[in-house]
Amino acid sequence: MALFERLQKIVEIYVRHIRNFNFARAGKWSIMFVLIGVIAGLGSIAFHYLCGLGSHFFMDMMAGYRPPPPAGEQHLFHPTSTPFNRWVLLFLPSLGGLVSGFLVYQFAPEAEGHGTDAAIDAYHNKGGFIRARVPIIKTIASAITLTTGGSGGREGPIAQIGAGFGSFLATRLKMSDRERRVMLAAGIGAGVGSIFRAPLAGALFAAEVLYRDPEFESEVIIPAGISSVIAYCIFCLAFGWGTLFETSADIVFENPLELGPYIVLAFVLAFTGFLYVKSFYGITGAFRSLKLPNHIKPAIGGLCTGMIGFFLPTTLAFGYGYVQLALDNVAEMSVLALFLLAMGKILTTSFSIGSGGSGGVFGPSVVIGGAMGGVVGKLFHNIMPGVVTHPESFIIVGMAGFFTAVSNTPISTIIFVSEMTDSYQLLLPSLFVCSIAYVVSGPWTIYNKQVKNPVASPAHAGEFMVDVLQMIKVQDLIHLVKKVESIPQNMPFLEFKQFFSRTKQHYFPVMDAEKRMIGIFSSTDIRGVLFAPEIEHLVVMKDIAKSEVVTTTLTENLNTVLQKFTIKNIDSLPVVQEDDLGILMGMLSRRDVIAFYNRQIQNLKGDSAT
Repeated sequence: MALFERLQKIVEIYVRHIRNFNFARAGKWSIMFVLIGVIAGLGSIAFHYLCGLGSHFFMDMMAGYRPPPPAGEQHLFHPTSTPFNRWVLLFLPSLGGLVSGFLVYQFAPEAEGHGTDAAIDAYHNKGGFIRARVPIIKTIASAITLTTGGSGGREGPIAQIGAGFGSFLATRLKMSDRERRVMLAAGIGAGVGSIFRAPLAGALFAAEVLYRDPEFESEVIIPAGISSVIAYCIFCLAFGWGTLFETSADIVFENPLELGPYIVLAFVLAFTGFLYVKSFYGITGAFRSLKLPNHIKPAIGGLCTGMIGFFLPTTLAFGYGYVQLALDNVAEMSVLALFLLAMGKILTTSFSIGSGGSGGVFGPSVVIGGAMGGVVGKLFHNIMPGVVTHPESFIIVGMAGFFTAVSNTPISTIIFVSEMTDSYQLLLPSLFVCSIAYVVSGPWTIYNKQVKNPVASPAHAGEFMVDVLQMIKVQDLIHLVKKVESIPQNMPFLEFKQFFSRTKQHYFPVMDAEKRMIGIFSSTDIRGVLFAPEIEHLVVMKDIAKSEVVTTTLTENLNTVLQKFTIKNIDSLPVVQEDDLGILMGMLSRRDVIAFYNRQIQNLKGDSAT
């Protein structure tokens, strides 16, 4: 019987929650996140098709350059018979830079560089607002940059497509900044998750990439998850299901001694990441300091890219196919070729994007990390073949470790690489390498617009203030609770007048014969009697005191305390015992509360800056 009654109560609780649940609101939000996923998926299809068309027309027909695709993708158009021409390849990226530079700086200057950083900046500093034209210009300019030989990734433009639509939809529906930010982040997750065929990683990436610390924006994960799954399904319906890269099922982790070489790999990746970030922003700063029109800077960067590509064609465009070649048969690729691929890719990406060109930085990171992983894997395979039996595994782990080192997104990156390569059996070494790489490379990031944590984000300034105030109790300010002189209820006003002339106290608790507080008055309350000498000999202090006393206790939080200060417009609150509200412990001033809060904020900001 008791069990039946308990089950009945549980059912009643759930029924009450269901009745109170706002299905209309939940349905509205779900529809919007599905719509963001649909647009992001269609945007991924359009961008992928544009890239295929551009590669066919520019690199294939004009230069005879046909880089191999990864296993999960095929050439969208039949290859031509144009012979390979290095001289065309030398100037082709410059031509692409000239056209993309004109488009970007003429119509949407904020579309320059890698789009993910712009979306992060919009989240933290612009209330999630992105101009509607930015995704369109970003898509066209990125397609031109990348298909004329410029080195970059697809995630930047597609992230701005999804983010831009989420921002546009929220703006048209007149939603709050917070809601717009969530929809922007959902668009990021949908775009990235679809174009790389990694929906789970896309959702986690959108929530993790916002911060340098290993933090997740929790309110983003579910919306980004819904949008990412929808976008992924739409993209795969057009271009087929499966993973971006294909790996052998024989690649597994089964020897703990292999962790030693993986430690070396983590440090190599961290150092390479340092070179990548310094090269990228060093070249970016150099181009910004040039006294030339912004429109032609990407053309100069493209010429520098073409000069490198003249000798190292593998470093141009996307480069995913060369990672696939290494995964298929790393034995046929020399250590020098893999090393030159990584170093050359760092330079071509820095010149292509740092000069003002348009593209992402995740894609090149996959190539650089995979190539450096192959270098370390082959070296250790030659030294200790009995321990490192599959150097291909170092290529996969290298992808994850390198991007972690430059982006501060260890969790989503591990999932990214696992989904892109279908290599979940390497989760353990990936976690190991990414953790070390993250710790070692903490001071630098390829995403300059990341903030350290939610404390440092302008997007959470107001929310954080309330959170901090709610965490602090009056008990934490016990050293600021001041003892004050109390006034007997029957004290004549004339006697109090003499006392008042000697004190700096502004609030006066009034006590009964048992030393229990029955009221309180301030120095303002006595003005009426102080300037009416004809009645002051008739008044006792009980007559002046206000019997409705606003008090606080040691267990109340500062948010509640400040509300009491504000609502009643008072400067000091009596602190009383929790179990007996008549026992006065002292007075707490508004000035001391605000000063204490400001010190806490400064301490937290100091921590977030380190």
